[in-house]
Amino acid sequence: MSRQARRDTQPELELRRRLHRLGYRYRVNHPLPGMPRRRADLTFTARRVAVFVDGCFWHGCPEHATSPRHNGVWWAEKLRRNVERDRETDSLLVDAGWTVVRIWEHEDPDLATQRVVRALTEATGSGDCT
Repeated sequence: MSRQARRDTQPELELRRRLHRLGYRYRVNHPLPGMPRRRADLTFTARRVAVFVDGCFWHGCPEHATSPRHNGVWWAEKLRRNVERDRETDSLLVDAGWTVVRIWEHEDPDLATQRVVRALTEATGSGDCT
């Protein structure tokens, strides 16, 4: 599992390219305020929007989640805790006034980009690109 990419995955890079092409600027793998050891894949700090590109295996995708057969009890608990931590992170960010966008790795990049742009527009009430 050490070979699994923690950042710069193909779906994340694709989303970043599209947003950058539209003129949006963001921070990559940025620490979250008040949450040590937790980071968002893309952070728009001025607009207080955090974007996570979640892998189907690691974050329990309802469509594509799988469970390893070897050491299954340990893995089930590990993956359950990941999902629990995701919900806690979302809650803490929302309570702090942030907008959270979660995108599954299998989502269409164009639709994912539209969701992020919509969140950014709603966060500022305008369509500017800063």
